[in-house]
Amino acid sequence: MMENISAAFIKSIIKERLPDSHKGTYGHALLIAGNTGKMGAALIAAKACVRSGVGLITVNVPFMEQLTIQVSVPEAMINFRESLSNDYDNFSAIGIGPGIGKNSLEKKVLKEIMKYFGGALVIDADALNILADYKKLQEKIPENSILTPHPKEFDRLFGNHLSTEERKQTAIKKAQELNCVIVLKGYETFVTNGSEHFFNTTGNSGLAKGGSGDALTGLVTGLLAQHYDGLNAALIGVFLHGLAADITLEKQSMETMIITDVIQNLGAAFTQIAS
Repeated sequence: MMENISAAFIKSIIKERLPDSHKGTYGHALLIAGNTGKMGAALIAAKACVRSGVGLITVNVPFMEQLTIQVSVPEAMINFRESLSNDYDNFSAIGIGPGIGKNSLEKKVLKEIMKYFGGALVIDADALNILADYKKLQEKIPENSILTPHPKEFDRLFGNHLSTEERKQTAIKKAQELNCVIVLKGYETFVTNGSEHFFNTTGNSGLAKGGSGDALTGLVTGLLAQHYDGLNAALIGVFLHGLAADITLEKQSMETMIITDVIQNLGAAFTQIAS
């Protein structure tokens, strides 16, 4: 059975923030994003992650690109692509892919994370393309992880499809096989863990621009770091991402909306759900 994601359902699964909590209560997200010429992806993902409610965020970037993050996202800590260790004990969730490229270093980082990190991942963009190029790596995806492909990335991963309906059926099958959550992005974004299946009911074509997927990755990674399970992190992230885009239309048009507008309206989206 396939269900629509409703505001009432999202309200029922969002956790209450307790008055005696602290930053450690809400997890530590690691975002592996950006590369020379594509640091915008890292900034967008990091800004969305910060707005998720996560307690701490570290962004992993090439050493030469550190100033970009330090100036634009002062809330974030930084570590470096070239010296990333195999010690991930400090992180409660990792998001990887936006703007990283497909060089040998990025392939190595993805393989080592899948080997040494004990938690779930959010896998997007170039990380998905690495999985498409090296299909045996798909068998090593940690359980409860979230894959967020758009249709072309989905077809690179799982073969060509003739329709959206075919992709949905393959998404269900692959989510079961890989024990993961698949977020098939697009009109009425489809979310499945292989046994439960949902269509999103928020969002508009103003999101049909570069950067929207990077923001979703950051947001979902921040939610996963707050100890939501993979399915709920994906559902909350997809719904709020779309709702923030709908709220953005109050002051922007679909043509003029940009993803940084949407990120700024995530607070209004959270507030609307809570009311």
